[in-house]
Parts: sequence; structure tokens; C-alpha cells
Amino acid sequence: MNKETGLRSLYALIGVAILGFGAALLRVGGVGLDPYTAANIGVGAVLGLSLGTYQLMINAVILVLIFIFGRRHIGIGTIINMVLTGFFIDFYTMIFDQLSVAPDGWLQQGWFLLIGVLFFTFGASFYMSAHLGSAPYDALAPTIVDRTKANYRVVRVIQDVSFALIGLFTGGPIGIGTFICAFLVGPLIKFWDDFISVPFIEKSVKKAIFK
Repeated sequence: MNKETGLRSLYALIGVAILGFGAALLRVGGVGLDPYTAANIGVGAVLGLSLGTYQLMINAVILVLIFIFGRRHIGIGTIINMVLTGFFIDFYTMIFDQLSVAPDGWLQQGWFLLIGVLFFTFGASFYMSAHLGSAPYDALAPTIVDRTKANYRVVRVIQDVSFALIGLFTGGPIGIGTFICAFLVGPLIKFWDDFISVPFIEKSVKKAIFK
């Protein structure tokens, strides 16, 4: 592994850790998580599995499909995300539970939602800006588009709604945070990309290469 790949891998890891922290805030805040995580929590609970364990299993299945039909979307960052995201969320949730961190009333829930979304989107931006591949779930829609030439937005909406319904029917944490994470975080991620994630990562990588 060369210096650039190693540094980008570190940034992908940091991004996933931040994303997991934001998701855990949304989880303990009781405001709902992104459709994929909500579905995995619900199905995992039905099967008696933790989020980290079940999400790793379903990610492995999706990864096989992506490897067959859209391997250009796979990289080291894909593995970092698929293996660690669920466990990071479980870990932070455990810490919050031990510290009795939880909202008291709807006003505090609003703060959990706001801060959780900020961390979630910044983590997603930082992870993706490392340019080491997409998470298995995020690679699904582009792979389908590559194969069918369908409209990306339509495919992604169908994908997110499908997983949100799975989460709903299995008792996963579905709420306003689910809707926000599925449909409204794009501009915020773009903001992080333009002003923090991409400039910082590219500048530091270039500096490390020519050091």
C-alpha cells in the first residue's frame, strides 16, 4: 500500500467513525435513522443479532452482487465501511446508554436530530471524499443504473423506500431522521464536500506525496 492509499484509507476510516457517531445520536435520540441502518436494526433484532453483526452479513451479500455486476464501485473504502459502520454505531450506542445520554422531551430530540444529521453527513462526506469506493448499499443504485440505464434518482428512491418499509415492518427505528437521511442530506453533504472534506483531503494527500 503506497503512502497516498494509506492516507486515504485513514481518512475513510475517520469518516466512517464520524458517520457512526452521528447515526448513534439519531438512534438514542429516537428520531429515526437512515433507511438501510433502520432496516438492519429491525431485521437484526428479529434474528437476535446486533446491528454490527447483521449489517456485516448483509453487506457481504450485497458486496458479492456488486463485485459481479459493478466492481468499479468497490475499493478499500468499501471494505472499511461494510465491516466497521455497524459496529461503530453499536459501540457509540453502548457508550451513550452507559452514560444515560438520552433526550428528555421533544425539544432535546430536536437537538439530537440536528447534531446527529450534522455528524452523519460530515462523516459520509469525509468517507466518500477519500475516493476509495462506495459502501455496498450506496453502490447498489449506481450498479443498477450502469446495467439498465434507468434514472438514478428513481432507482435510489425505490431502494431507500424499500429498506425504510423493511425497517418499519420489522420494528426498526423509523422516524423523521429516516426521511431526512434518505432525501434531504444531499445539499449538506455537498457543502461539506466543497468547503471541508475535499479541500482538506486533497491538500493533505498532495502534501504527503511530495513531502
